[in-house]
Amino acid sequence: MLTPNLSAGEQRQLANSLTAFLSRYRHLSDSYVIEFFTEDLWQALPPSWRPVLQELTYPQIADLLLDQHGDRRYPSAWPLSLLAFRAAAHALAFPRGCGREREGVAASAAPAEFPSSLLGHAFRRHVKPKKQHEIRELGSLVKRLCERTGCSSVVDVGSGQGHLTRFLSFGLGLSVTAVEADPVLVAMASRFDRQLVLALEKEQQKKNCSSSRLAAPKSPPRHVTGWVNPKASWEAFVQQLKHRTQTSLDSDAHPQVSSGEPGGGSCESSPPGSPDFVLTGLHACGDLSATLLRHFVGCPHALAITSVACCYMKITTQEDPTPPGPVGRPFPPAAGQESPPFQFGYPMSSWVRGLPGHQLSYKAREGACHAVEDYVRRLREESVLLRTHCYRAMLETLIRDRRPDLRRAGVQTGKRAHFLPFAEYARLGLARVGLPPGAPLDPAWAESTLRQQVRVVAFFSLSLLLAPVAETLVLLDRMIYLQENGVDSQLVAVFSPDLSPRNLVLVALKALKGPGSEVGAKALKGPGSEAGTKGLKGPGSEAGTKGLKGPGSEVGGQGV
Repeated sequence: MLTPNLSAGEQRQLANSLTAFLSRYRHLSDSYVIEFFTEDLWQALPPSWRPVLQELTYPQIADLLLDQHGDRRYPSAWPLSLLAFRAAAHALAFPRGCGREREGVAASAAPAEFPSSLLGHAFRRHVKPKKQHEIRELGSLVKRLCERTGCSSVVDVGSGQGHLTRFLSFGLGLSVTAVEADPVLVAMASRFDRQLVLALEKEQQKKNCSSSRLAAPKSPPRHVTGWVNPKASWEAFVQQLKHRTQTSLDSDAHPQVSSGEPGGGSCESSPPGSPDFVLTGLHACGDLSATLLRHFVGCPHALAITSVACCYMKITTQEDPTPPGPVGRPFPPAAGQESPPFQFGYPMSSWVRGLPGHQLSYKAREGACHAVEDYVRRLREESVLLRTHCYRAMLETLIRDRRPDLRRAGVQTGKRAHFLPFAEYARLGLARVGLPPGAPLDPAWAESTLRQQVRVVAFFSLSLLLAPVAETLVLLDRMIYLQENGVDSQLVAVFSPDLSPRNLVLVALKALKGPGSEVGAKALKGPGSEAGTKGLKGPGSEAGTKGLKGPGSEVGGQGV
């Protein structure tokens, strides 16, 4: 499903509305549910919201609050401010449903097998169903972009174990260079490539196939072990792609590590075929997605890009330049080389950077990674997992009683800790942070506090409702950045959100020259330009602004 086809002015207007809305409810997006009791977060909600929220059942929270299309039978009259909050949150967020879901296909159904029956089990080896779904859908989209641009070379950055690379190369016949920073993953990818080739050869012999139905790649995948330096230029990135490496079919591949610095390493061989390429990154973590977009804008050889982001909390910002988790710079600067000024992962665009209230805290960015669909499913099932947040918030109270300076400590109590009685959970949790159990737990306090679980769940659901809105602002900022640099783009809900929460793919093409060529993102649309297995557009997925508007909710902010 396509996101609404917004003009440059509408993109800026939407960014204004998003920053205004998120600024107004920053106390929700920046709150930690584990501090529900220690910070008395329930009292921070508007007084008119509390009575209606605490009377809801878990399925009602799912239907009336989180699910845009849920059952709207209200058990009591809701305050207009709460209704407006919910309506604005749904209206401002980019739609996440893919075309298949709009056709009524069960989202929990297992992904279909890959197009070539010859790939079958051999191709799915080592690949979990979620990843199978992602590489099939994204691979088909990349293939369509290659056809549109007339380019058969693909650069897959953050390639990991090479699952997408193998599908693009052996499944779709493209020439692929895979870039991965972890040499262990690169070695695994090369080994899996060889295993696939052997399995396919055995399958052909077993079936007495005289000719393969496999889309033979122009060359085997090339695996480059290298860190994509966010401070390096696009020229250094292209040079990095030329570093000497062995193909995946060599028996002992030990690719030379590339730093992404100009002049570093050996450059004895270049990627086969045309110097032009299509750039892709499946769930490129933190600043890597932003770095790839900057390289795409600057590099004349990069004709198109598909960007699937993840780990927004690892994005650098001016307020948080060193968030926990981003990959650090593993190599010193080359002799005589000076890195260009560092550019933050958010905001990328000049427009969003100039908006008051555009800042997104670490907590807001971390919340943008949460899976709303998964939590809705838990609510409807009234899962025992819903107890987790209340348990942890109660434990935070006990920790603060013993160590007031110890805030939001990481506590690992086990995967099935929510099945334990709270007294046992508390004993384990205190031990994990090095605290003695102290006095016996007051049963009356534990019982009365546990009765507030529905409040904890309702509060968390309010903050969760803001997660897609924060994600929309991050992705819209990237779209505006591309537009500021003369490149049209569009977001496509390629994956099922139930299988892959980060399911929005940012797709961009540069202006194509030549007779009959369409310009920019327009090349994605039109008769016969479907991407993936059913195209960028699915039945009922209008490209206009209808996806942003609900009854009475205007994009310009009147619904806010």
